[in-house]
Amino acid sequence: MTGSRSRRVPTAGHFGTYLAETDGTVVTALTPHPIDDDPSPIGTGVPSTLHSRSRLTSPMVRRGYLDGGPGTGVRGDDTYVPVSWDTAVGLVADEIDRVRGRYGNSAIYGGSYGWGSAGRFHHPQSQIHRFLNLAGGYTASVESYSSAAMQVVLRRVAGGYPAALASNPTWQEIAEHRSLVLAFGGIAARNAQVNGGGIGAHVNVSGQRKAREAGADFVVISPQRTDSDDALDAQWVPIVPGTDVAVMLGIAHTIVTADRHDRDFLERFTVGWDRFEQYLFGRTDGIPKSAEWASSISGIDAATIRELAHRTFGRRTVFATSYSLQRADHGEQAPWMALTLAAITGDLGLPGGGFGCALGALHQLGIPVNGFRPAAFEQGVRPIADFIPVARIADMLSTPGAEFDYDGARYRYPDIKMVYWAGGNPFHHHQDLNRLVGAWQRPDTVVVHEHFANSLARHADIVLPAATWLERNDFAAGADGYISAIVKAAEPPGDVKTDYEIFSLLSERLGFGREFTADQTADDWVTELYRRTRERTPGIPTWDELLEAGGVVPAPEVDPGVPPYRALRADPAAHPLATPSGRFEIFSETIAGFDYDDCPGHPTWLPPREWSVAEAFPLHLVSGQPERRLHSQFDNGDHSRAGKIEGREPILINRVDAAARSIADGDVVRVFNDRGQCLAGAVVGDDIMSGVVRLSTGAWYDPVEPGGLDAHGNPNVLTPDRGTSRLAQGPSAHSALVQVEKFVGPVPPIRAFEPLGSCVENLQVYPSVEGST
Repeated sequence: MTGSRSRRVPTAGHFGTYLAETDGTVVTALTPHPIDDDPSPIGTGVPSTLHSRSRLTSPMVRRGYLDGGPGTGVRGDDTYVPVSWDTAVGLVADEIDRVRGRYGNSAIYGGSYGWGSAGRFHHPQSQIHRFLNLAGGYTASVESYSSAAMQVVLRRVAGGYPAALASNPTWQEIAEHRSLVLAFGGIAARNAQVNGGGIGAHVNVSGQRKAREAGADFVVISPQRTDSDDALDAQWVPIVPGTDVAVMLGIAHTIVTADRHDRDFLERFTVGWDRFEQYLFGRTDGIPKSAEWASSISGIDAATIRELAHRTFGRRTVFATSYSLQRADHGEQAPWMALTLAAITGDLGLPGGGFGCALGALHQLGIPVNGFRPAAFEQGVRPIADFIPVARIADMLSTPGAEFDYDGARYRYPDIKMVYWAGGNPFHHHQDLNRLVGAWQRPDTVVVHEHFANSLARHADIVLPAATWLERNDFAAGADGYISAIVKAAEPPGDVKTDYEIFSLLSERLGFGREFTADQTADDWVTELYRRTRERTPGIPTWDELLEAGGVVPAPEVDPGVPPYRALRADPAAHPLATPSGRFEIFSETIAGFDYDDCPGHPTWLPPREWSVAEAFPLHLVSGQPERRLHSQFDNGDHSRAGKIEGREPILINRVDAAARSIADGDVVRVFNDRGQCLAGAVVGDDIMSGVVRLSTGAWYDPVEPGGLDAHGNPNVLTPDRGTSRLAQGPSAHSALVQVEKFVGPVPPIRAFEPLGSCVENLQVYPSVEGST
């Protein structure tokens, strides 16, 4: 109980392992675990959120919904009323019954997204999908916002996304071969702070440094200088966003013109080289893809492009592409073209060379693969087939019944009457939030599980308060080969429940309680999943032994097998890729057969559609992963908030662009285009090229009024909500153009971190964030 003797317990999140200082009720601090020599500070800000003003402590229902029922009132512009769990569970269960009975289960969208929790059992996606499958099914999403375009195109031309990740070169191999790393989009050290499923010890950036010390060379081709660790002493080649494919083509043209391409590799392990070569030399469109041509598009000197090509001659080379490149118009083209470059040099599938699939974009990418696989909470079988590409949610909600193309087939959007969301926040990761706010009004009911009164909670009808990862027992096991105990460090405040407890109550009310729980408590399930994990991988310590070892241990080494690209090189007949030809498809007859004008049959330079508005909005906006948090998680914590400027998300702007707009370092600025507008705090300097600004994702959406100015700095009020192409329909966030100006007049207060109770009738209007705790 409160006031009892303090103790330290091990815990783990997507950003590392920590020791939680706790009295059993309140967590006062998280300190990095001694096993981690390069810890992330992100976790240190979490304790400040657990009893913050924005913490949800009881079920809440939107007033208009409570008074008028499903389909009434305006989400995002209403008050909230606290209710009992019995009332909340009854409302949700009755609505599930109504919707599935009247419209069928395809009318329920099971919204969830990754990064909800590092725990193997308390994984929101597993919890909600198991529950909805037992309820008769739901409309699902496929792929991810992080990598949708890459996932789909690699499935068609290179044997799949998992095969590409498994074939990635490691920093150790790059060190051994003293490789040249051409990092398109960069290899920002901030990205290696995080890993799906958890991190035992951060070793990715130290691996990069050791490669550099061994003689590897790094070239960062990115609009931002700081997109690599300082210790790499990387050559910075500034590039106009969205033009990477043109530069890759210029490099390819130079290599082939010099007759330094690997004809044998292209003949034995690829198909379609002859078709692509015709395009490369302009025989199909009259435009040779020379260094001069690429220079005119990208802003990189032709001599620099030729030099990059020449540096690959006789040297093991990695052609790496960040996730950001494929989160853009025609995002399928960049990874496909990087793969093609690696085939042209013959490095594809060689240790320390070839295609770097999002290399360094997560902690696990670039470190040796361990084939260890922990057990997971079973989701069951989804009884219905309806789905959407994950980034097309606003299209689905606003145009039910409309047809859409995806990966060679045509589908129809279902008519969604109920959105049930647990894990993730669409008002963080989706594009064109003003459009989403409009589409979000269409369903009859929106139910969410949330820790805090964030933007998702403020656009829901029924808000169910969920426990954080520090308030429950579990274990983490990410792809970095560690097992970490998550020992409950605090009691959830107020009337907060875990996702499992919430779904258990609902399952019981709907008549399948025993099927959902299997008569087991949450701790029973954690014990069972840990037992299954030990059973499938001998050598894992018992739970007590894990705790005695400090709560985190390396998992036993499990042979992952020969990487698919390496196996293909060794014996293409015995180890073909999962493509129609069994080889890498530089030209894909399958994709060409889809007849998509926005995704031809081979890697192609296609100008971003956004460039049509460049005269009005001359600055390219890049909106990558922030340094002080994982996406939008715990933005209300003191570590994230310490990086704000006047309470706003910082925006990096070149000093030439700032001077032209009379903007000084630390000014509040308005960033805008014809989709929306937001405020941000200016950081003026030379770490970003002129013509480009960077505003990280994750500031909690905080509109002054619905659809109006975002006071906090969320870049997704500015990004376009359109698919990368008809092939993958991924997000195209990085194809955004904006204008920036100094903000004049009274600066609106930040309200994003105020309690949902502030919205209850008869309570005071949101105060300024200054002075709040």
